[in-house]
Amino acid sequence: MNRPAGGTRVRVPCLLWNDSAVGIAREVFGDALPVAEQYAEFLSGPGVERGLIGPREVDRLWERHLINCAVVAEAIPAAASVVDIGSGAGLPGLVLAIVRPDLDITLLEPLLRRTTFLDEAVGMLKLGNVTVLRGRAEEHAGKLTVDVATARAVAPLERLAGWALPLLRPGGELLALKGERAAAELAEAGPVLDRFGVRSTELLQVGRGKVDPPTTLVRVVAGARAPRRAPGSRKRSS
Repeated sequence: MNRPAGGTRVRVPCLLWNDSAVGIAREVFGDALPVAEQYAEFLSGPGVERGLIGPREVDRLWERHLINCAVVAEAIPAAASVVDIGSGAGLPGLVLAIVRPDLDITLLEPLLRRTTFLDEAVGMLKLGNVTVLRGRAEEHAGKLTVDVATARAVAPLERLAGWALPLLRPGGELLALKGERAAAELAEAGPVLDRFGVRSTELLQVGRGKVDPPTTLVRVVAGARAPRRAPGSRKRSS
C-alpha cells in the first residue's frame, strides 16, 4: 500500500509499476485482473514468507510468472479438464484457473505446506473450478484421467512424461513449460515417449507480443499406451 500525506490508504495494483505491464496484464487477464492482483499480493507476501517463491522474484512477478503462465491458456481447448503436476505455489495451474474459468483444474502437489497455501489461495480467490489434491502423479495413475497435464520447473521431460502420460486420456496433451533446453529435452525423452506410444510431439511458443521471450511449451499428445518392444524388434508396417 502507498500512504499519501493525508493518511488515507490507496490501493496500488501489486507490482504493476509501468504502463506496459498494466496494459499487457489487462489484455491477458481481462475482467479477471482484480483476482490476479489478489493472487499476486498473496504470492509476494505469504508466498515469499513460506518459501514458495523467492524474494528476488517479487520484482518480476507479473512478467516472469503470472503473465508467462497465463498465456499457456492459448494452447488449452475449451472446457478441458487439467491437472497441474507439482503445482507448488500454483504456477501455472492457479493462474490458468483465474484466466480460464471454463477449465476444470486439479492442482496436484505432494508437500503439505504447499497444498495448505494452495487451499488458502483458492478459498481467498473464490475459485470454484479448482481442486487441490495432495500426492504424487504416479500415485494417481488409473484414478485421475484428464484432457491436459501442465507442469513448470518440475523435472526433465523424460521423467515428467512418465508421470504425466498415465494421467491423460488417449489424445490428451502434456503441456510442459520449458526454457532454452526444450528441444534437447524433447530429444532426450524420445525413448520414454516411444514406450508410451505417443501420437505426436512439438515445440510451441505462446504469448508472442505479451512476454519476451515467448513462453516455450513442449506438447506431447498421448496415444493408447504401447507395450515395450524387445531390443531389435520392429514395428509392423500396415
